[in-house]
Amino acid sequence: MKHGKNPTLRQKKLMQAYGHNSEDWLVVKDTPEIMVIQDRHTEKTIIDIRKELYK
Repeated sequence: MKHGKNPTLRQKKLMQAYGHNSEDWLVVKDTPEIMVIQDRHTEKTIIDIRKELYK
């Protein structure tokens, strides 16, 4: 599993739009269609952030 990185301001805004606290999540993968995030504490991975809804 890849290690996550701190989110940028744009990524933080997108996470907040989905109801996630950006301080609790790391960005594992960021493509034009989706963003894969990982919990800082439990290392649980979520792939549900779809960017086409927030263009």
